Amino acid sequence: MTKRLTIALDAMGGDDAPDVVVKGANMARNRYPDVAFRFYGDEARIAPLLGRFAKLSAVSRIHHTSVTISGGDKPSQALRSGRESSMGLAISAVKDGSAEGVVSAGNTGALMAMAKLLLRTLPGIARPAIATVLPTVKSECVMLDLGANIQCDARNLVEFAIMGEVFARTVLGLPKPTIGLLNVGEEDMKGHEIIREAATTLRRLSLPIEFRGFVEGDAVWAGAVDVVVADGFTGNVALKTAEGIARMYTTFLRSAFQSSIVARIGYLLARRAIGKVRARVDPRRYNGAMLLGLNGIVIKSHGGTDVFGFANAIGVAVDMARGGFNDRITEEFERTGTIAAPVQQKAAVS
Repeated sequence: MTKRLTIALDAMGGDDAPDVVVKGANMARNRYPDVAFRFYGDEARIAPLLGRFAKLSAVSRIHHTSVTISGGDKPSQALRSGRESSMGLAISAVKDGSAEGVVSAGNTGALMAMAKLLLRTLPGIARPAIATVLPTVKSECVMLDLGANIQCDARNLVEFAIMGEVFARTVLGLPKPTIGLLNVGEEDMKGHEIIREAATTLRRLSLPIEFRGFVEGDAVWAGAVDVVVADGFTGNVALKTAEGIARMYTTFLRSAFQSSIVARIGYLLARRAIGKVRARVDPRRYNGAMLLGLNGIVIKSHGGTDVFGFANAIGVAVDMARGGFNDRITEEFERTGTIAAPVQQKAAVS
Protein backbone atom coordinates (compact mmCIF):
# COMPACT_ATOMS: atom_id res chain seq x y z
CA MET A 1 0.00 0.00 0.00
CA THR A 2 1.39 3.38 -1.03
CA LYS A 3 2.33 5.69 1.83
CA ARG A 4 0.17 8.79 2.10
CA LEU A 5 2.13 11.96 1.34
CA THR A 6 2.14 14.60 4.06
CA ILE A 7 2.63 18.30 3.39
CA ALA A 8 3.54 20.71 6.22
CA LEU A 9 1.88 24.12 6.02
CA ASP A 10 3.00 27.35 7.63
CA ALA A 11 -0.55 28.30 8.54
CA MET A 12 0.36 31.80 9.73
CA GLY A 13 2.41 32.91 6.70
CA GLY A 14 0.89 35.28 4.15
CA ASP A 15 -1.39 38.29 4.01
CA ASP A 16 -4.63 36.39 4.64
CA ALA A 17 -3.42 33.54 6.83
CA PRO A 18 -4.68 31.24 8.16
CA ASP A 19 -7.90 31.55 6.13
CA VAL A 20 -6.29 31.20 2.69
CA VAL A 21 -3.99 28.42 3.91
CA VAL A 22 -6.83 26.25 5.23
CA LYS A 23 -9.12 26.88 2.25
CA GLY A 24 -6.24 26.35 -0.15
CA ALA A 25 -5.46 23.03 1.53
CA ASN A 26 -9.09 22.01 1.14
CA MET A 27 -9.00 22.79 -2.56
CA ALA A 28 -5.74 20.86 -2.89
CA ARG A 29 -7.26 17.92 -1.00
CA ASN A 30 -9.96 17.71 -3.65
CA ARG A 31 -7.24 17.44 -6.30
CA TYR A 32 -5.02 15.12 -4.25
CA PRO A 33 -7.27 13.01 -1.99
CA ASP A 34 -4.34 10.83 -0.92
CA VAL A 35 -2.40 13.73 0.66
CA ALA A 36 -2.42 14.59 4.38
CA PHE A 37 -1.64 17.97 5.96
CA ARG A 38 0.02 19.30 9.09
CA PHE A 39 -0.90 22.87 10.01
CA TYR A 40 1.57 24.83 12.13
CA GLY A 41 0.30 27.94 13.88
CA ASP A 42 -2.28 29.34 16.28
CA GLU A 43 -4.68 26.49 16.98
CA ALA A 44 -7.40 28.86 18.23
CA ARG A 45 -7.50 30.46 14.77
CA ILE A 46 -6.87 27.35 12.66
CA ALA A 47 -9.26 24.89 14.31
CA PRO A 48 -12.55 26.76 13.59
CA LEU A 49 -11.55 27.13 9.93
CA LEU A 50 -10.53 23.50 9.62
CA GLY A 51 -13.76 22.41 11.29
CA ARG A 52 -15.72 23.64 8.27
CA PHE A 53 -14.19 20.94 6.09
CA ALA A 54 -14.84 17.44 7.43
CA LYS A 55 -12.83 15.58 4.79
CA LEU A 56 -9.85 17.90 5.21
CA SER A 57 -10.04 17.57 9.01
CA ALA A 58 -9.89 13.81 8.68
CA VAL A 59 -6.44 13.98 7.03
CA SER A 60 -5.03 16.92 8.99
CA ARG A 61 -3.31 17.68 12.29
CA ILE A 62 -2.75 21.02 13.99
CA HIS A 63 0.55 21.75 15.76
CA HIS A 64 0.11 24.79 17.96
CA THR A 65 2.59 27.61 18.27
CA SER A 66 1.99 31.24 19.10
CA VAL A 67 5.29 32.34 17.49
CA THR A 68 5.13 33.80 13.99
CA ILE A 69 7.57 35.47 11.62
CA SER A 70 6.37 38.76 10.17
CA GLY A 71 7.03 40.05 6.69
CA GLY A 72 9.32 42.72 8.10
CA ASP A 73 11.58 40.37 10.08
CA LYS A 74 15.12 40.10 8.79
CA PRO A 75 16.52 36.63 8.04
CA SER A 76 18.98 37.06 10.92
CA GLN A 77 16.07 37.66 13.32
CA ALA A 78 14.29 34.58 12.03
CA LEU A 79 17.38 32.46 12.58
CA ARG A 80 17.72 33.67 16.17
CA SER A 81 14.14 33.35 17.30
CA GLY A 82 12.14 31.56 14.63
CA ARG A 83 12.76 27.86 15.20
CA GLU A 84 9.59 27.58 17.29
CA SER A 85 7.59 29.69 14.84
CA SER A 86 4.96 28.28 12.49
CA MET A 87 7.49 28.53 9.66
CA GLY A 88 10.34 26.97 11.62
CA LEU A 89 8.27 24.04 12.89
CA ALA A 90 6.87 23.37 9.41
CA ILE A 91 10.39 23.20 7.99
CA SER A 92 11.47 20.96 10.87
CA ALA A 93 8.69 18.54 9.93
CA VAL A 94 10.46 17.98 6.63
CA LYS A 95 13.80 17.61 8.39
CA ASP A 96 12.58 14.91 10.76
CA GLY A 97 10.70 13.07 8.03
CA SER A 98 7.17 13.62 9.29
CA ALA A 99 6.35 15.58 6.10
CA GLU A 100 7.55 15.25 2.49
CA GLY A 101 7.37 18.96 1.77
CA VAL A 102 6.60 22.37 3.25
CA VAL A 103 4.63 25.29 1.82
CA SER A 104 4.78 28.81 3.21
CA ALA A 105 3.48 32.16 2.04
CA GLY A 106 5.59 33.93 4.66
CA ASN A 107 8.75 36.03 4.58
CA THR A 108 10.90 34.85 1.63
CA GLY A 109 14.26 35.77 3.15
CA ALA A 110 13.41 34.09 6.44
CA LEU A 111 12.13 30.97 4.66
CA MET A 112 15.33 30.64 2.63
CA ALA A 113 17.59 31.27 5.62
CA MET A 114 15.83 28.86 7.96
CA ALA A 115 15.36 26.16 5.34
CA LYS A 116 19.04 26.30 4.44
CA LEU A 117 20.03 26.14 8.12
CA LEU A 118 17.68 23.31 9.07
CA LEU A 119 17.71 21.21 5.91
CA ARG A 120 21.13 22.01 4.46
CA THR A 121 21.83 21.64 0.75
CA LEU A 122 21.95 18.41 -1.21
CA PRO A 123 25.37 16.78 -1.73
CA GLY A 124 27.38 18.63 -4.36
CA ILE A 125 25.28 21.80 -4.32
CA ALA A 126 26.88 24.96 -3.00
CA ARG A 127 23.80 27.21 -3.01
CA PRO A 128 20.05 26.71 -3.31
CA ALA A 129 18.16 28.70 -5.93
CA ILE A 130 14.64 30.10 -6.22
CA ALA A 131 12.86 28.81 -9.32
CA THR A 132 9.41 29.18 -10.80
CA VAL A 133 7.42 28.10 -13.83
CA LEU A 134 6.47 30.85 -16.27
CA PRO A 135 4.18 30.96 -19.32
CA THR A 136 5.70 31.38 -22.78
CA VAL A 137 4.30 31.68 -26.29
CA LYS A 138 5.02 27.99 -26.87
CA SER A 139 4.19 26.51 -23.48
CA GLU A 140 6.04 26.99 -20.16
CA CYS A 141 9.59 27.38 -18.95
CA VAL A 142 11.46 27.07 -15.66
CA MET A 143 13.50 30.10 -14.61
CA LEU A 144 16.13 30.27 -11.87
CA ASP A 145 17.64 31.89 -9.82
CA LEU A 146 15.08 34.57 -8.97
CA GLY A 147 16.81 36.31 -6.09
CA ALA A 148 18.41 33.90 -3.66
CA ASN A 149 21.95 34.54 -4.93
CA ILE A 150 22.73 38.07 -6.07
CA GLN A 151 26.29 37.16 -7.04
CA CYS A 152 27.13 33.80 -8.59
CA ASP A 153 30.17 32.10 -10.02
CA ALA A 154 30.19 29.72 -12.99
CA ARG A 155 29.85 26.68 -10.77
CA ASN A 156 26.63 28.08 -9.27
CA LEU A 157 25.15 28.68 -12.72
CA VAL A 158 26.01 25.14 -13.80
CA GLU A 159 24.36 23.76 -10.67
CA PHE A 160 21.24 25.85 -11.37
CA ALA A 161 21.13 24.51 -14.93
CA ILE A 162 21.25 20.89 -13.77
CA MET A 163 18.59 21.46 -11.10
CA GLY A 164 16.32 23.27 -13.55
CA GLU A 165 16.71 20.53 -16.14
CA VAL A 166 15.81 17.82 -13.62
CA PHE A 167 12.77 19.82 -12.49
CA ALA A 168 11.58 20.21 -16.09
CA ARG A 169 11.87 16.46 -16.62
CA THR A 170 10.42 15.21 -13.33
CA VAL A 171 7.67 17.77 -12.71
CA LEU A 172 6.81 19.25 -16.12
CA GLY A 173 7.25 15.91 -17.85
CA LEU A 174 9.56 17.14 -20.62
CA PRO A 175 11.64 14.20 -21.97
CA LYS A 176 14.67 16.31 -22.95
CA PRO A 177 14.43 19.93 -21.74
CA THR A 178 16.50 22.58 -23.46
CA ILE A 179 18.65 24.94 -21.37
CA GLY A 180 19.79 28.51 -21.97
CA LEU A 181 21.83 31.05 -20.02
CA LEU A 182 20.19 34.49 -19.85
CA ASN A 183 22.63 36.94 -21.41
CA VAL A 184 22.90 40.27 -23.24
CA GLY A 185 23.35 38.50 -26.58
CA GLU A 186 23.39 35.07 -28.21
CA GLU A 187 26.97 35.23 -29.50
CA ASP A 188 29.63 33.22 -27.66
CA MET A 189 31.73 36.30 -26.90
CA LYS A 190 28.87 38.21 -25.26
CA GLY A 191 28.51 38.67 -21.50
CA HIS A 192 30.95 38.66 -18.61
CA GLU A 193 33.58 35.99 -18.01
CA ILE A 194 31.56 34.07 -15.42
CA ILE A 195 28.63 33.37 -17.74
CA ARG A 196 30.99 32.43 -20.58
CA GLU A 197 32.80 29.95 -18.29
CA ALA A 198 29.47 28.46 -17.25
CA ALA A 199 28.55 28.00 -20.90
CA THR A 200 31.87 26.25 -21.58
CA THR A 201 31.28 23.84 -18.69
CA LEU A 202 27.71 23.06 -19.76
CA ARG A 203 28.90 22.26 -23.28
CA ARG A 204 31.42 19.69 -22.03
CA LEU A 205 29.25 18.00 -19.39
CA SER A 206 28.85 14.24 -19.72
CA LEU A 207 25.16 14.53 -18.83
CA PRO A 208 22.64 14.04 -21.67
CA ILE A 209 21.37 17.63 -21.48
CA GLU A 210 20.56 19.89 -24.41
CA PHE A 211 22.33 23.18 -23.83
CA ARG A 212 21.30 25.85 -26.37
CA GLY A 213 23.81 28.50 -25.30
CA PHE A 214 22.84 32.08 -24.53
CA VAL A 215 19.30 33.50 -24.75
CA GLU A 216 18.22 37.13 -24.60
CA GLY A 217 15.33 38.42 -22.53
CA ASP A 218 12.79 38.50 -25.34
CA ALA A 219 13.59 34.89 -26.27
CA VAL A 220 12.58 33.73 -22.79
CA TRP A 221 8.95 34.64 -23.35
CA ALA A 222 9.04 33.33 -26.92
CA GLY A 223 9.80 29.90 -25.47
CA ALA A 224 13.28 29.54 -26.95
CA VAL A 225 14.30 27.13 -24.16
CA ASP A 226 12.62 25.14 -21.41
CA VAL A 227 15.05 26.14 -18.63
CA VAL A 228 16.37 29.69 -18.25
CA VAL A 229 19.39 30.14 -15.96
CA ALA A 230 20.56 33.43 -14.45
CA ASP A 231 22.18 34.80 -11.32
CA GLY A 232 19.68 35.98 -8.71
CA PHE A 233 20.11 39.67 -9.51
CA THR A 234 19.46 39.27 -13.24
CA GLY A 235 16.68 36.75 -12.80
CA ASN A 236 14.82 38.83 -10.24
CA VAL A 237 15.01 41.98 -12.37
CA ALA A 238 13.80 40.07 -15.45
CA LEU A 239 10.88 38.54 -13.55
CA LYS A 240 9.76 41.76 -11.86
CA THR A 241 10.04 43.67 -15.15
CA ALA A 242 7.86 41.10 -16.90
CA GLU A 243 5.29 41.24 -14.09
CA GLY A 244 5.20 45.02 -14.31
CA ILE A 245 4.70 44.98 -18.08
CA ALA A 246 1.90 42.44 -17.73
CA ARG A 247 0.11 44.66 -15.20
CA MET A 248 0.62 47.68 -17.44
CA TYR A 249 -0.95 45.97 -20.46
CA THR A 250 -3.83 44.72 -18.33
CA THR A 251 -4.47 48.31 -17.23
CA PHE A 252 -4.25 49.55 -20.82
CA LEU A 253 -6.65 46.85 -22.03
CA ARG A 254 -9.18 47.54 -19.29
CA SER A 255 -9.03 51.27 -20.01
CA ALA A 256 -9.47 50.72 -23.75
CA PHE A 257 -12.56 48.54 -23.30
CA GLN A 258 -14.11 51.13 -20.99
CA SER A 259 -13.40 54.06 -23.30
CA SER A 260 -16.67 54.01 -25.26
CA ILE A 261 -19.96 52.20 -25.81
CA VAL A 262 -18.56 50.57 -28.95
CA ALA A 263 -15.50 49.37 -27.02
CA ARG A 264 -17.71 47.86 -24.32
CA ILE A 265 -19.75 46.02 -26.93
CA GLY A 266 -16.45 44.78 -28.40
CA TYR A 267 -15.47 43.45 -25.00
CA LEU A 268 -18.75 41.54 -24.69
CA LEU A 269 -18.17 39.96 -28.10
CA ALA A 270 -14.57 39.06 -27.28
CA ARG A 271 -15.14 38.14 -23.63
CA ARG A 272 -14.65 34.41 -24.10
CA ALA A 273 -11.37 34.85 -25.99
CA ILE A 274 -10.13 37.38 -23.43
CA GLY A 275 -11.01 34.94 -20.67
CA LYS A 276 -8.79 32.30 -22.29
CA VAL A 277 -5.89 34.73 -22.46
CA ARG A 278 -6.41 35.77 -18.85
CA ALA A 279 -6.43 32.14 -17.73
CA ARG A 280 -3.28 31.42 -19.75
CA VAL A 281 -1.26 34.12 -17.97
CA ASP A 282 -3.01 34.02 -14.58
CA PRO A 283 -0.16 34.32 -12.02
CA ARG A 284 -2.11 32.13 -9.60
CA ARG A 285 -1.61 29.18 -11.96
CA TYR A 286 2.14 29.57 -11.56
CA ASN A 287 2.14 30.32 -7.84
CA GLY A 288 4.64 28.32 -5.86
CA ALA A 289 8.32 29.17 -6.23
CA MET A 290 10.65 26.24 -5.53
CA LEU A 291 13.73 26.50 -3.31
CA LEU A 292 15.80 24.04 -5.31
CA GLY A 293 18.95 22.43 -4.00
CA LEU A 294 17.83 21.96 -0.39
CA ASN A 295 17.73 18.56 1.28
CA GLY A 296 13.94 18.74 1.39
CA ILE A 297 11.07 20.15 -0.65
CA VAL A 298 10.34 23.78 0.20
CA ILE A 299 7.76 25.85 -1.71
CA LYS A 300 7.29 29.59 -1.36
CA SER A 301 3.79 30.83 -2.12
CA HIS A 302 3.19 34.48 -2.94
CA GLY A 303 2.17 36.26 0.25
CA GLY A 304 -0.85 37.91 -1.34
CA THR A 305 -2.21 34.93 -3.24
CA ASP A 306 -5.77 33.66 -2.92
CA VAL A 307 -7.14 30.18 -2.26
CA PHE A 308 -6.65 29.01 -5.85
CA GLY A 309 -3.04 30.20 -5.88
CA PHE A 310 -2.18 28.58 -2.56
CA ALA A 311 -3.71 25.29 -3.68
CA ASN A 312 -1.46 25.41 -6.73
CA ALA A 313 1.59 25.95 -4.51
CA ILE A 314 0.64 22.82 -2.58
CA GLY A 315 0.31 21.03 -5.91
CA VAL A 316 3.90 21.92 -6.79
CA ALA A 317 5.09 20.37 -3.52
CA VAL A 318 3.06 17.21 -4.17
CA ASP A 319 4.37 16.87 -7.74
CA MET A 320 7.98 17.29 -6.62
CA ALA A 321 7.58 14.73 -3.85
CA ARG A 322 5.89 12.20 -6.12
CA GLY A 323 8.48 12.75 -8.82
CA GLY A 324 11.34 12.01 -6.44
CA PHE A 325 12.88 15.34 -7.41
CA ASN A 326 15.66 15.45 -4.83
CA ASP A 327 16.68 11.86 -5.51
CA ARG A 328 16.97 12.71 -9.20
CA ILE A 329 19.06 15.78 -8.40
CA THR A 330 21.45 13.70 -6.33
CA GLU A 331 21.76 11.14 -9.12
CA GLU A 332 22.58 13.82 -11.68
CA PHE A 333 25.33 15.32 -9.53
CA GLU A 334 26.79 11.89 -8.88
CA ARG A 335 27.01 11.31 -12.63
CA THR A 336 28.83 14.53 -13.49
CA GLY A 337 32.37 15.65 -12.73
CA THR A 338 31.32 19.28 -12.38
CA ILE A 339 31.35 19.25 -8.62
CA ALA A 340 34.31 16.96 -8.23
CA ALA A 341 36.38 19.24 -10.48
CA PRO A 342 34.79 22.70 -10.25
CA VAL A 343 35.62 25.40 -12.76
CA GLN A 344 38.41 27.71 -11.65
CA GLN A 345 36.90 31.12 -10.99
CA LYS A 346 37.94 34.70 -10.75
CA ALA A 347 36.10 37.04 -8.45
CA ALA A 348 32.39 37.37 -9.26
CA VAL A 349 31.31 40.65 -10.75
CA SER A 350 28.53 42.66 -9.23
